[in-house]
Amino acid sequence: MKLSGRVALAGIVCALSFIMMMLTVIPVTEIALPAIAGAILIFLVIELGVKWGFLGYAVVAILSLLMAPSMESRVLFVLFFGYYPVLKAILERISFPFLGWILKFSVFNITAVVGYIVLTDLLFAVDPAEFVLFGVFLPGVYLLVGNAIFFLYDIGLTRWISIYLHFWRPRLQKLFRF
Repeated sequence: MKLSGRVALAGIVCALSFIMMMLTVIPVTEIALPAIAGAILIFLVIELGVKWGFLGYAVVAILSLLMAPSMESRVLFVLFFGYYPVLKAILERISFPFLGWILKFSVFNITAVVGYIVLTDLLFAVDPAEFVLFGVFLPGVYLLVGNAIFFLYDIGLTRWISIYLHFWRPRLQKLFRF
């Protein structure tokens, strides 16, 4: 693919990802849409490579930090959902799948803790009192549930990639002749 085609594809993918981030104005979508915005960036990794994936992440992250309506969504995208699909491509090249899973869960847990600190202590976007239910401080419970959801998210990304490679990519290649 020529450079102009690569730039055009990257622009379209980044625009779709950024649109997802702008839709976080709807309160119930503050977690799901950053995850979808990151999953869209997988197309860059598949078609253009990891470097273009990280470049797309950087573009959408900067635009989201400047313009996305939800602070929580911005933090989620920048700290995890934006780069994880690109990082997943790298981690799945490891010849020992168990080590790959350990690294994936390590990345998730580190970013979950950093995200909590950023949202509560640095940006004051979330009041720590919101994490108390019946006098019990719940971040540990949220982290355990988050790990289970992350596992499902990773499997979902794998399925998303498989559907794209086996169903959509051949049709798009015929349509756009690339």
